[in-house]
Amino acid sequence: MKAAVAAVVSIAVSTLLAAAPAHAALDNAAAEALMKKDGCAACHSIDKKIVGPAYVEVAAKYKGDKDAVAKLTKKVKDGSTGVWGPIPMPPNAAVSQADATELVTWILTLKK
Repeated sequence: MKAAVAAVVSIAVSTLLAAAPAHAALDNAAAEALMKKDGCAACHSIDKKIVGPAYVEVAAKYKGDKDAVAKLTKKVKDGSTGVWGPIPMPPNAAVSQADATELVTWILTLKK
């Protein structure tokens, strides 16, 4: 009996996980709110350079890079130097891993 219940639960969980998107994409309004909440908008904008590059430029630079989400999420969290010029991007340790990943995933969908 326990094995049958466990099998049904396992099938139900598998079905739910298969039906749910792995990572729901942000819409522009949600992404902009996240940028403001986490302080990204102080140095970045979607379509123009402020202190750091425009997000459309980031998307263009990493287009086709299958490891871009992981690379860029790490740069958001740990900071970065020399990629876009002499001004370093400071670490953003207070930004949650989920927020960083979600925002980077959205950035990579942008087009010039």
